[in-house]
Amino acid sequence: MSAEADVCVVVPTIREYECMRSYFENARSHGFDLDRLFVVLVTEDFCDTDGMREMLAEEGVDGAVFDGNARERWFAEHGLAEYAHLIPEASHAQTSFGLLYLWANDAFDYGVFIDDDTLPHPEYDFFGTHLANLDFEGEVTTVSSDERWVNVLYQGDNDLYPRGYPYSAMDETVEIETTHVEDIVASQGLWTNVPDLDAVRILMDGDLRGQARTRTSAADFGEDFVVAEGNYTTVCSMNLAFEREVVPAFYQLPMDDNEWEVGRFDDIWSGVFLKRACDVLETQIYNGAPLCEHNKAPRSTFDDLQNEVAGLELNEHVWEVVDGVGGDANSYAGVFRAIADELAEGDWSEWNNGAFLTHCGEHMRDWLDCLNALDDVATEEPRAIAADD
Repeated sequence: MSAEADVCVVVPTIREYECMRSYFENARSHGFDLDRLFVVLVTEDFCDTDGMREMLAEEGVDGAVFDGNARERWFAEHGLAEYAHLIPEASHAQTSFGLLYLWANDAFDYGVFIDDDTLPHPEYDFFGTHLANLDFEGEVTTVSSDERWVNVLYQGDNDLYPRGYPYSAMDETVEIETTHVEDIVASQGLWTNVPDLDAVRILMDGDLRGQARTRTSAADFGEDFVVAEGNYTTVCSMNLAFEREVVPAFYQLPMDDNEWEVGRFDDIWSGVFLKRACDVLETQIYNGAPLCEHNKAPRSTFDDLQNEVAGLELNEHVWEVVDGVGGDANSYAGVFRAIADELAEGDWSEWNNGAFLTHCGEHMRDWLDCLNALDDVATEEPRAIAADD
């Protein structure tokens, strides 16, 4: 690991890891120092881990590759085997492992999530823009609505609502003002080409291949913005940077690998929890640039629907459960602990698969305990990409 590395880039991938070459080329073309990056590729045992390491070596970028066996060894080596259940199998929520890896090394000040079906827009300095957003202080557009939910696609003319936006909060009236911000802790870059929609909305757009016929372009996005206090928004982890300090409140929930078969809401619900913590601690999530190009591969819309339907009713109510919780906390961990306790101890039987919220609350408690246990372990030195991960 380079002595200058302060950014941990987490990429969940089972297919298109070569996309990272475009991100590295973007950095070079904009003069961003690649020595600042350490790339963690989170993958599966059946994937081309050797090819992933070779790609990093050829690009001259430090990093490590973690398939299922390597993750299991990592937990064991850190004396954390009892917490291995926090990372679900065959799920996008495995990005949580990248958060643990970041937390285990205090040289990392920032984290970046990148999905493997994206590409950077060449006109943006991808990494540099994200870090500039995190350092931003000054006047910025702030958005709210009468439904207390802000659609990150509100500026477009296509009436799209992103994956995770509650159906009950649609047809909102938007209010736009200007505010002064001093503490940005997360930077959500938005996306062109294939919009990030849920399966129901994709079906309504007339597409059976999981993409939606409507496409977004740079023209659909105007000024960057923050979401007003007391309002919520969808947070998608495909193009996202964040400060180290938010990791305790940013666990990507145990989706897909659970008895209720709830999936596809890991980043959405973690974003709700993070927004609540930001409101309590008077910090903000920045939305807008840098844009990425989302090239979602065709797949059955009905497969996505099957993965989402178990959690659709819960998604309408999770934010209501979270809202108002943890108001007397003074840290991200404190707010997250209050939310975890609320979910773990509440009675959610009135909703379909309500017991899954209890399951989430228990895992969230374990997440905080795992981070505390990591704090007791000496800071690790990230292994070189040639290591047998």
